[in-house]
Amino acid sequence: MEWLGLQMLAELPVSSQILLECRYNPYLVTLALLVAGAGSFATLSMAERLNPVDQPAAQRQWRLLGACCLAGGVWALHFISMLAFQTSIEVHYDYALTGLSLMVMLLAGWLAMNTLGHRNLRPRHFLQASVCIGLGICAMHYIGMAAMRSNAQQFYRPDMFITSIAVAIATSLLALVLARYFRYGSGMLHQLLKYGASLLMAGGIFATHFTGMAAMTLVIPNDASVTLAAGDNSLQLSLTIAFITLLISASSISAALSDQKLQGKEHDLRRVNLLLSQLDQARVSLQQAAHYDALTNLINRRGFNQVFAERLVEQTTNEGMLAVMFLDIDHFKRINDSLGHDAGDELLKVIAGYIKAATRSQDVVARFGGDEFCILTALHNRDEARHLAQRIMQKMKEPIDLAGRRMVMTTSIGISVFPDDGRTCEELLKNADLALYQSKGCGRNNLNFFNNTLKARATLELQLEEELRVALLEERGLRIHYQPIFDLHTGQVAKLEALVRWQHPQHGLLSPERFIGIAEANGLITELDLWVLRHACEDLAHLSRNGYSGLKVTVNCSALTLGRQELAREVEDALQHVGLAPRQLELEVTENALMGNIHSTISMLKEIRALGVSLSIDDFGTGYSSLAYLKRLPLDTLKIDRSFIQDVPRSRQDMEIVQAIIIMAHTLHLQVVTEGVETLEQYQFLAQQGCDFVQGYLLSRPVPLGELRAIFGKFDQREPVLASFNPYVGTDQSMSPDLFADSPDYRASASSARPGH
Repeated sequence: MEWLGLQMLAELPVSSQILLECRYNPYLVTLALLVAGAGSFATLSMAERLNPVDQPAAQRQWRLLGACCLAGGVWALHFISMLAFQTSIEVHYDYALTGLSLMVMLLAGWLAMNTLGHRNLRPRHFLQASVCIGLGICAMHYIGMAAMRSNAQQFYRPDMFITSIAVAIATSLLALVLARYFRYGSGMLHQLLKYGASLLMAGGIFATHFTGMAAMTLVIPNDASVTLAAGDNSLQLSLTIAFITLLISASSISAALSDQKLQGKEHDLRRVNLLLSQLDQARVSLQQAAHYDALTNLINRRGFNQVFAERLVEQTTNEGMLAVMFLDIDHFKRINDSLGHDAGDELLKVIAGYIKAATRSQDVVARFGGDEFCILTALHNRDEARHLAQRIMQKMKEPIDLAGRRMVMTTSIGISVFPDDGRTCEELLKNADLALYQSKGCGRNNLNFFNNTLKARATLELQLEEELRVALLEERGLRIHYQPIFDLHTGQVAKLEALVRWQHPQHGLLSPERFIGIAEANGLITELDLWVLRHACEDLAHLSRNGYSGLKVTVNCSALTLGRQELAREVEDALQHVGLAPRQLELEVTENALMGNIHSTISMLKEIRALGVSLSIDDFGTGYSSLAYLKRLPLDTLKIDRSFIQDVPRSRQDMEIVQAIIIMAHTLHLQVVTEGVETLEQYQFLAQQGCDFVQGYLLSRPVPLGELRAIFGKFDQREPVLASFNPYVGTDQSMSPDLFADSPDYRASASSARPGH
C-alpha cells in the first residue's frame, strides 16, 4: 500500500522527528457524529422501504438511495473528522483520492443495501457481507487518509491498523443486523428503537474512524522544511459537507416517510378493495344460498317465486300461456326411514337430474323442499304441459342404484295453467298443489290438471276443518250413534259399536266419511277418538245403571291414536272417570293400523289388554296383515269386512273366503263378528258357518242413545228374531239429502280405507 502513502511503523526513523502537537476540534467531532447518526437513521429508513416493495425497479431505487445515505453519512463523518484534526503544519487534501474514497464508500453502501434486499438471509450471508462492507469502510478511510497532503509522513501501528479493520467489520455486521431488524415493525416504540440504533451505528463508524486515526503517527524528516499552518477554513468546509449530507439524509427520510404514508394508503386501499371483493363474494354466496338449493343446485322457492313473477309479467304482456307443475315423489319417506337421510339426499340428486333431463333449457325447475319439485314452462296449449309431465314420469321409470339396491321411483304431478286457472303466482301455485293432491288421492303415479271442482272441495274442506276444531273445543255438534251387534248364540244384543256423527249447522247430520279424513290430515283424529272414547264410556255407564249391565261398547281407534304412548293411561282414566268395568270396553283397530309399527303396536296392545279391555281387529282381509303377526297380537275378536259378505250367497268364492276366515279365527281362539249383514240369506249363511256375532241394517241401523231402548225391546219379545226386521226399516232419514248423505247400503263405520268411526 506504498502508493497510498501507508507505511507500517516498526520504530521511529533515525532521521525524523515526531510531530507532537495533534488535537481535534470537539465541535467538529460532535458534528461528524451527528451527521453519521442522521445518515444511519436515513439508511434504516431506506431499509424499511425494501420490505413492502415488490417491483424490482422500485427496490433498486430504494437500494441506491440507501447506499447514498450510508456512504454519505460514513464519508461525511470521516471527512469532517479529518477537518477536525488540527496540527501545527499546513495540511491539504488531494481531490482525486478524496473522490475515490467517496466512490469506494458508495460501493460498500450498495453492497450493504443489496444484502438487505434479499428475502431469506442466513448468518453466513450476514458475515460475508459485513466482511466486504467493513473492508470497504476501511479502504474508504485509509484512502481518505492518504489524500491528506503535508510535509509529514504517515506511519501506522500494525496492531491498531488491524483493530480498525476488525471494528469496521463488527460495525458493518451490527449495521446489517439492525437494518434487517428494523425492516419490520411500526409504532412509537419502533421509532424510538430506530433512533437508538442509528446512534449505535454512528458510534460504531465513529469508533472505526478514530481507531484508524489512533493508529497513525505523523513523522517529519529532519531535512524537510516545515510549513506552519496558515488560515484555517475547516469549519466552513465541515459545515458545508454536513449541510449537504444532512440535506441528502433529510430528503431521503422525507421520501421514505412520504412513501410509507403512500404505502399505508395503498395498503388501506387494498384492504378496502379486498373487503369489497369479499363483500361481493359474500353477496354472491348469500344470493346463491338465498335463491338456490344447496343439495340439488336447483333454484329454491324464493328464487322460483322471483322468476315466476318475471315470467308472469312477460306472458301477461304477450298474452301467452304458462304451466305450473307441482311434483311430489311417491313414498319418498320410506327411503329415508329404511336407508337413511344420506341415501335420501343422493336419491333427490338423481331425481333432480332426471327432471332436468326431461325438461327444456328454457323451463324453470325448482326444489321447494323435501321431495317437492316445481316446474314453470311456457306453452301454446294444455297438451304441451301434459306431454312434458308424461316425459318426466317416463324418465322417472329408469332404475336408480342406491345403497346397493336397484329401485324405481314414481311421481305424482299437479298442473295449473295461466291464465285459465289463475292470474297471480299465489293462485296458480295453490291450484297446482290442489291438482297434486288429487293425483295422490287417485293412487299416485298420476297427473291431473286443476279444475274448479277441486277448488270448491278444498274450500269446503278448509271450512269443515275450522268448524271441526271449534266443535271439538266446545264439544258442540258432535254426536254418537250406536249400532247393535247381535249374538248369534243367545239371540240378544251383546255389544254396541260407537259411531261418531256431526250435526253440522248448515249441512245437517254428517256421516264420518265426510270429516274423518279431514281430522286425520290435520292432526284432529286423536282428539276425536278420545272424545268418542270418553262419551261412549259415559253412555254405557248410564245404560248399565238402568238395567243393561251385560252390554259391551266397541270404540274405534285410529292408527295415529294407537301410536300414542299415553293411550293405555287415557283408556284407564276414561273407565275410572265413569266407574265402568274394563271388560265392558272393546277397542277396535283396523288391520292396516296394526301393521304400521307392529312391534310397538304389540307392546301397546298388551298394556291395554292387561287393564282388562278387549281388543278387536276391524276390516280383516282388506289390508296387508301377516298371519305370523296375527297370532302374536293379543286380540279377542276378528271382524270380517262387509266387502266379503255383500255378494253372499251369489258369489261362491266369497262364501268360501268367509268360511275360511271363520275357521282360522276360531283356530286362533278369536270370536268372529261379520258386519254389513243386510239380507236374511246372509244371516242364515253366517249362522250355519258358526259366526259368533253379526251387525248390519238387517238388525238395526246406528241410532242415538235415546232410541236404543226400543231396539232392546224388540229383542226381548223373544219372537222369531228376523221375522220382525225389514232390512230398510228405520233408515237414517235424518241424514242430509245433499252430497253428505249416506247411500242406501251405507256402512255405518267409515270406509275401509281408514279407521271406522
